[in-house]
Amino acid sequence: MTGEAMLFLFAVIMAALLLFMMVIMFSDLECDYINPIDLCSKLNQFVLPEMGAHAFLFLMFLVNGSWMAMLLNLPLVAYNVKKVMDGRHMYDATEIFRTISQHKKECFIKLGFYLILFFFFLYRMIVALIAADS
Repeated sequence: MTGEAMLFLFAVIMAALLLFMMVIMFSDLECDYINPIDLCSKLNQFVLPEMGAHAFLFLMFLVNGSWMAMLLNLPLVAYNVKKVMDGRHMYDATEIFRTISQHKKECFIKLGFYLILFFFFLYRMIVALIAADS
């Protein structure tokens, strides 16, 4: 398996893992299955690793020369960097009910973004595997 195929395989797995992580947690909060303090502590454990994994994937696309994949990932990387620079990347238990609609909207936008990327990465992985066989 070529390096490009391995990179896109990693990207497919990462996109699949990130697809539903936060949306399920926010729906649990709305239905009172989880309290705000537990929600924020669970989500805050995944915020920086998610951003780090996405930035690592972006850098790997840059190093590999997969310009289209890199450009597709650029908006979310820029958004994540802006959130970290502004100090808005962690969830606060005291304000979660006031800002839940905003956080949930952001999660659904990320969900759609990761879904589109999942199918793009899957397509590129298949193309790389076919090209490696030829």
